[in-house]
Amino acid sequence: MVGIGNFFFKHRNWLFIVFYAALFLPSPALFPANLDYLAILLGLIVTVTGQLIRGLTIGLAYIVRGGKEGKPYAEGLVTEGIFRHCRNPLYVGNILMLVGVGILANSLYYMTIMIPLFLFIYQAIVLAEEDFLRKKFGPGFDAYCQDVNRWMPRIGGLFNTLNSMAFNWKRWILKEHTTQFIWLVGISLLLLFNHPQLTNNNPECRNTWLTGSLSTLTVVYLLVRILKKTGRFKAE
Repeated sequence: MVGIGNFFFKHRNWLFIVFYAALFLPSPALFPANLDYLAILLGLIVTVTGQLIRGLTIGLAYIVRGGKEGKPYAEGLVTEGIFRHCRNPLYVGNILMLVGVGILANSLYYMTIMIPLFLFIYQAIVLAEEDFLRKKFGPGFDAYCQDVNRWMPRIGGLFNTLNSMAFNWKRWILKEHTTQFIWLVGISLLLLFNHPQLTNNNPECRNTWLTGSLSTLTVVYLLVRILKKTGRFKAE
C-alpha cells in the first residue's frame, strides 16, 4: 500500500481534476425526484462541514507538508490546533467536501463508485505519508499516533483548542482561495444544472444566475490573486 500511496501522491493533483469532472457525468439519481431537496440540503451540509474543517485546520496551525520531488515531505511534526484531534484533518475535510458535492450532484454512480475509489486512494496516500513521517520523526511520531486517531476526529477538548488559539484568517484566505473558488464554482454549476426546479425550470433564469454567480466568484478570486502577487495582502 505504501508503494501505491507514493504513486498516487506523485500524481495527486490530477486526481482532483478527474474526481471533479466525474461530478458532471450522467448517472441515475441517488434520491428520487420527490426527495430532491434532501440531496441539496444534505449535500450542502456535508460539503460545507468539510470546508469548515479545512479552514479551521489551516487557520489555527498550518502544516508545511506539500511534497518534494513528488514524494511526501514535512519540515516538522505539527501536533497543534486541529491536528491535536485528528492526524489528517485536511484529508477528512477533502473527503467530506467531495462526498457533499457527490450528494449535491444526486449521482448514484459517483457515490457508489468514485467515493469508495477516492477513499482507497487517500488511505494509500496516508500510509505512504506515515511511512515517511515514522522514518523521519521516529518515536515522536509513534507517540502522536497512539494519542490521536488517523481519521476519526476526537471531539473532547476541541472547545479548549479553539479557545486557546487565534484564527489566522489571512492565512486561510491566501492558502484556500483557489480551492474555495473551484469548490464554489462546482456548487453553483451543480445547483443550477442538476436541480432546475431552483430556477423554475427556466433556462433563461438559470443562465442569469449562472452568469452572475460565476462573474462574482471570478472577480473576488482575481482580486485576492492580485493582492497576493503585489504583496498588499499577507498572512501575519
